[in-house]
Amino acid sequence: MKMRNIKTIISREYLTRVKKKSFLLTTFLVPVFFAAMCILPSVIMFMAKEDGKKIAVVDQSGLVMPYLEDSEAVSYTDFSEEPADSLKAEYEALGYDALVVVSPLDSIAKTVSVVSYSSKPLSVDLKDRIASRAEEAVEDYRISLYEMGNLKQIMEEVSVDISVSTYTMDESGEEQITSSEVYMIISMLLSMIIYMFIAMFSGMVMQSVIEEKASRVVEVLVSSVKATELMFGKIIGVACVALTQFFLWILLTLVLVGGFSAFVGFDSLMGDPAQAEQMMDMTAQMGGVDVQEMTAAMTEESGMGAVLTTLGNINWVQMIFAFIIYFTLGYLLYASFFAAIGSAVENEADTNQLQLPVTIPLLLAFFIALYAFNAPDSAVVWWGSMIPFTSPIVMLSRIPFGVPGWELALSVVLLVATFIGCGWASAKIYKIGILMFGKKTNFKDLWKWLKQK
Repeated sequence: MKMRNIKTIISREYLTRVKKKSFLLTTFLVPVFFAAMCILPSVIMFMAKEDGKKIAVVDQSGLVMPYLEDSEAVSYTDFSEEPADSLKAEYEALGYDALVVVSPLDSIAKTVSVVSYSSKPLSVDLKDRIASRAEEAVEDYRISLYEMGNLKQIMEEVSVDISVSTYTMDESGEEQITSSEVYMIISMLLSMIIYMFIAMFSGMVMQSVIEEKASRVVEVLVSSVKATELMFGKIIGVACVALTQFFLWILLTLVLVGGFSAFVGFDSLMGDPAQAEQMMDMTAQMGGVDVQEMTAAMTEESGMGAVLTTLGNINWVQMIFAFIIYFTLGYLLYASFFAAIGSAVENEADTNQLQLPVTIPLLLAFFIALYAFNAPDSAVVWWGSMIPFTSPIVMLSRIPFGVPGWELALSVVLLVATFIGCGWASAKIYKIGILMFGKKTNFKDLWKWLKQK
């Protein structure tokens, strides 16, 4: 292979793609999307303040009403002396948004039931607020039955909420507080980003090969350069496009988020502390994380202080360098497969069967990486970070938790060796398949091409 020809093809692929309107559009729109994903949750929570609701309450138990406290969002009016059935028909005419009816106390179960009536469903926040006040009222009533005046105080004193402060120690014995949640988030983000990039840009190589083959442009190209030079030039050219777009996305996203935060002010962006805590709880529940642990993460020692310390102690140079290495090698490995597949077919509809053996290890790596934070040194995660077909994704998910240097070196060496072998095999298939027309290719044909000298 002649490097001069490969450089020419790389330059052609790169310049052709970066000049496309689709490249420019996605390059500028994706950072806007990422910035919106960072900003919108806080903005929405800040702006989504419920207007002052007026609630009519019929408390047939006599327990709950004293616990329903007015706030800016809701005010309660006691209608316990009125029959609930008649109020159902006229609470709106009286200017109330909802009617809440508390049942008489169940003498056996020692509890009450709460029912609300409204023309529109109550918000989740208001419903939970009423439920928590009712629970508190019933708990206090049950405590009073024990006829121990200080029982509630005793229960509060014996109740304990323990959070674990985590420290890491370097070789010199120096301690540094850390946050496992930060490592978990970074691990998951790195896994998702590299999976998306490898799948997206490898698919772009396959689509480009199919288009050139279908339009017969490839016949002109291979008359000037070797098929292997064309394949590797195309793969490396798209890799350069991918890295260019990735760094532009990071830069533009940081500029947009930083500019917006500076314009509106960080405190305004964060909004009301209660709403920020509510958003944190919702995020924790969606992510399957214990809410109490996340709440503990707001304390200075075990949480925000640990978060900032952890972010400051992360070796970002190593992280970015590792991302570039594993993305580049992982992309080259899978792009060579997709280039070979693209050369063997004449349209995208015929690629489904041939793609399956390639996409399965890629998906497997993604699923292993998503759960790597639970046990980054477990056998399945360790082997996933060593096997070349899964290591680009799984190893990146382990790096935030610390990986010995020899494991990184071994993983990279195995990945390079596998790419060389698979690249050579893909080149043999590409060289023959790119000029094959009029026949639907199967795995038997690929094997036959691979054995040809």
